[in-house]
Amino acid sequence: MYVLALANTGERFGYYTMLAILLLFLQAKFALPTATAGTIYSVFLALVYFMPMLGGIIADKWNFQKTVTLGIIVMFLGYFVMAIPMTKGEGSAFSSPAFYVMILALLLISCGTGLFKGNLQVMVGDLYNNPKYESKRDVAFSLFYMAINIGAMFAPSVTEALCSMALSNNGLTYNAEIPGICNQLIAGDAVNPENMALLTGFSGLAEGSQALVEWCKNYVSTISTGYSYAFAVACFSMVVSFLIYKLGRKTYQGTSEAKAKSGKNVASNEPELTKEQTKSRIIALLLVFTVVIFFWMVFHQNGLTLTKFAQEFTSPEAGGLTRIGFNVWALALIVVVVYSAFNLFQSKSSKSRGISALLLVGALVGIYLIYSNTPNPVSGIQPQIYQQFNPFYVVALTPFSVAIFSWLAKKKKEPSAPRKIGYGMLVAGVGFAIMAIGSIGLGTVAQSQSVTPNLLISTYLVLTFAELLLSPMGISFVSKVAPPKYKGMMMGCWFGATAIGNLLTAIPALLWGKIDVAVIWVILVVLCVLSALFIFSMMKKLEAATTDTPAPVKDQLETVENDAI
Repeated sequence: MYVLALANTGERFGYYTMLAILLLFLQAKFALPTATAGTIYSVFLALVYFMPMLGGIIADKWNFQKTVTLGIIVMFLGYFVMAIPMTKGEGSAFSSPAFYVMILALLLISCGTGLFKGNLQVMVGDLYNNPKYESKRDVAFSLFYMAINIGAMFAPSVTEALCSMALSNNGLTYNAEIPGICNQLIAGDAVNPENMALLTGFSGLAEGSQALVEWCKNYVSTISTGYSYAFAVACFSMVVSFLIYKLGRKTYQGTSEAKAKSGKNVASNEPELTKEQTKSRIIALLLVFTVVIFFWMVFHQNGLTLTKFAQEFTSPEAGGLTRIGFNVWALALIVVVVYSAFNLFQSKSSKSRGISALLLVGALVGIYLIYSNTPNPVSGIQPQIYQQFNPFYVVALTPFSVAIFSWLAKKKKEPSAPRKIGYGMLVAGVGFAIMAIGSIGLGTVAQSQSVTPNLLISTYLVLTFAELLLSPMGISFVSKVAPPKYKGMMMGCWFGATAIGNLLTAIPALLWGKIDVAVIWVILVVLCVLSALFIFSMMKKLEAATTDTPAPVKDQLETVENDAI
């Protein structure tokens, strides 16, 4: 499980590196409006999560391990193409060859993810088919999900550092509003006096001069180059993922490889299901997939409307304790504090407890030193950096989640996976309710970047609680309930539901700037509550599907023989 999880960590680092900057890249390089860039973003996300349906079918017919390998190679090619710093040229984005090369790269990444992601998770699930390990399935997926987010946690900081490096190499600094104003001026569009004053003050050049236009072209080109550096890092992460997966293949050899005479991947130690049981399980899965659609629609606003909110409404400065949250190494040390504290109290070995105590003290000292040496306030915060808080919370909170559910399981009071999913939807609604309350009075267009960063930071905390209740539990539910002959397809359908939700993420982006920003968050709250009510109304049917226990194949054959007699 750890080998597969680490292979996924490398892949997710590359994916979230790109996802953190995709919207900003589209707007900076191609001068796309929010609605158009948001549509491309949502279609790409939809493809990323739709392709595992096809990838699952391919693996069911062919081989899970080889399909995963092919996926890594295809993703590498996609990121490599994205890393090529092509120039846009004159005219609109849709007349630029660079735009269509970028679209090709996104298609390669989505196809590669389809071959990789779902099938790797099927392999993890199959590690726990043995009844001896079945009880550890939910915990295993929680740990697997945590490993995914280790890669995701560092990705936004890497993009920020590379973007800042590219700008500083040209004697420039970052300002979230400048790329949009530059693209307006380059295109010959009218720039309002307030934005023009910001641009001339930032560049130090006179309004109406050719030098200002050339400066704008250089600024947009430089920031786009910084994003290309980030895509190159994503290429490297694919190489790391490939090496981990191949070098550790002995640990998972044989997983998901056993084939029935029909040629389909079927684990030999799994019992056969009756037609009624198969139908019942598939219906239960489809009901869960329906709710999953709306969860991912609201959750994946992190790279879209929440990033736009960070760019347009949120202060680029953070002071006090908040400022260390924008240092990824401080966040990493907080994670060390959490895990060493857990091990300190749980370990039975005095040596292990001693090591944990040293790590705990060392991490606390490190946090204090970072805090003491961090400027107060931190300024020039880039909008994509907020996306590091969600994976940080996942990694830091997973031990608490595992401990709570393990304790409930021992007392036989652990909620079923469908019930956890319902609770997750309610918690997601609370997260966007916080955004709605914090956005009251902001209107449709930002007058100034005045909202405290703590609003987004606290929202991501609540959304992470929702994610921990829904995503790893949902994946575990699919791996447990899916009929053996359709495991690849059903895991693919999980991602297919996610794909539809990702496609719907464009709806709030289409509303951005047209209705009050607080109303957008209220719409998402309503969707979360309605989804929770739906899944709770179907709870008996869903829980019945998780508790039907088919007899082993041998027992089923004996039953058939007795009936014949």
